[in-house]
Amino acid sequence: MYVIETLLVDNGSLSPAATLQLRAVAKAMGKIIGVEVTPVSLLHSSGVSTPAIGDIAAEILEPALELRLMQGKTDFIIVPLFFGASRALTAYIPERVAHLRKVFPDLNIKLAPVLFQKGDDRLARILADQVRAVLREDTRRVALLDHGSPLRAVTDVRNQLAEQLQGILGPKFTVVAASMERREGTDYDFCEPTLANLLRKPEWNTGDVIVAMQFLLPGRHAGSGGDVADICNEAEAASEGKLRAHLTGLVAEHPLLAQILADRWRQGIGMGPGSVVL
Repeated sequence: MYVIETLLVDNGSLSPAATLQLRAVAKAMGKIIGVEVTPVSLLHSSGVSTPAIGDIAAEILEPALELRLMQGKTDFIIVPLFFGASRALTAYIPERVAHLRKVFPDLNIKLAPVLFQKGDDRLARILADQVRAVLREDTRRVALLDHGSPLRAVTDVRNQLAEQLQGILGPKFTVVAASMERREGTDYDFCEPTLANLLRKPEWNTGDVIVAMQFLLPGRHAGSGGDVADICNEAEAASEGKLRAHLTGLVAEHPLLAQILADRWRQGIGMGPGSVVL
């Protein structure tokens, strides 16, 4: 019988909370599509202490595929837990698949579309719900924050999400897209403003500001006491207490994400737009 195994793949993190959240999303997605979904990371997560994640080791993509290939399994679909087409999807995964295929020529892999698609505002609706959850009575400034990417196409996804979020929240709000960090040099000016630079501006460095977290899973950037929180704490200190920054929850904490992933799986199985055979 033809069986295709579904892998939900994130970038990976050394944070136990990231692995646990990835597993929760995979389970929720599996309930929707009626198929078991295996949570797998590209890198890093194999370094997480197994007692911290229920004594079940996290899996890394290449060795996870190799193990299954050695068991005689050949057909897989990767559902990427990525907002846009980063180099992890356009370069790293294809390279690892090509490497494996040298030993296992029967390997068949479909890559489902990324989370963001034009005409689908569900990611922005998740972000809007997260903003409303931390909304203060007079708060009207929202910084939509992503990690920051050296790829303009990935940053364009964030900018389009900011436009969608602005439309959902309405004209009483001001939504600005920002990056947690950026590379040096004018070639990467499209990442501006960084969050640190935004929170220095006179119109942003006083009162309540909501930082809408366009991050999927907790980790050293988006987790408790992570880099984003540090940036906000430094900005609040520099304002001598005049600024109050409020961070939203993460995208993977919202139940609608599993619905989006289920649709991307269906698109990938049917080789809809954005799907790729590796």
